[in-house]
Amino acid sequence: MEGPAAPKRSHRLTREALRDGFVHEMIARSGINLPVLSDAERHASLQATLATQPAPGDVWLFGYGSLIWNPAFHHVEQKPVLIRGWHREFCLSTPIGRGTPEAPGLVLGLDRGGSCRGVAFRIARAEAEAELELVWRREMVTGAYVPRWVRLHGPDLPEDTFGIAFTINRKAPNYVRSASEADTARVIATACGALGSCRDYLFDTIHGLEGFGIHDHHLNRIARQVRVHRS
Repeated sequence: MEGPAAPKRSHRLTREALRDGFVHEMIARSGINLPVLSDAERHASLQATLATQPAPGDVWLFGYGSLIWNPAFHHVEQKPVLIRGWHREFCLSTPIGRGTPEAPGLVLGLDRGGSCRGVAFRIARAEAEAELELVWRREMVTGAYVPRWVRLHGPDLPEDTFGIAFTINRKAPNYVRSASEADTARVIATACGALGSCRDYLFDTIHGLEGFGIHDHHLNRIARQVRVHRS
C-alpha cells in the first residue's frame, strides 16, 4: 500500500545494527570498491562538528529523509522546522543500500539553494556524543555528506537555534546533478538494494513528512510518476 494509510515498515538500520557495524559490513559484502571512512576519521569528523557548536547546550539534528521515519537514536524532542540555503533533492546515487551496481538507486541529500522543511530532533547534551556516534555510523560512511550547522526556523524556537544537517558533498563520486522529475521517477520506480527499494524510501519519506504537516510538492510529483511506472 502506498497511500496515507500505508502500514509502518520494519527497517534494517536499527540502533543495534548501527552499533554493530552493519553498514560497513554491507559494503564489504558487496565487493564494491567504495572509499570508506576509517573509525578514526569518522570520530574526528564528529568531534570537529561538536567542537564548533554555535552555543552550548542540547544538540539539534535536522532530518530531511530517512532520519524522519527511522531515526534510530534517542532524542527528547522533535518538531517541524525550516532551513534556508539548502533544498531536498535526489542527488546521491547508491549502488548498494537502495540499488545495485548494475542499477543504482537514488537517495536524498541537501543541495545548495532554496529552502527545506524537515524535522529537528533535540538530543540531550549528556547523550549527544553517544547518540551522534550512531548517526555518524549511518551517514558518514563514504564521505558523501558534509555535516554542518544550519539555522533552524520555527515558531517556538529562539532565533539563534542551530542544528546539524548532512549536506551533500558535491565532490563525492556518487553525487549526481539534479535530473528531471521524470528521470528521477524512472530510477526510483525500479531500483532496489540491500536496504529495500527506492520506492519504499520515497513513500516512507512522504508519509514521514506528512506526519508533521509537511507537504513536499517536488516529492509528491515524483511519487505520482512512480505510481504510473509501477501500474
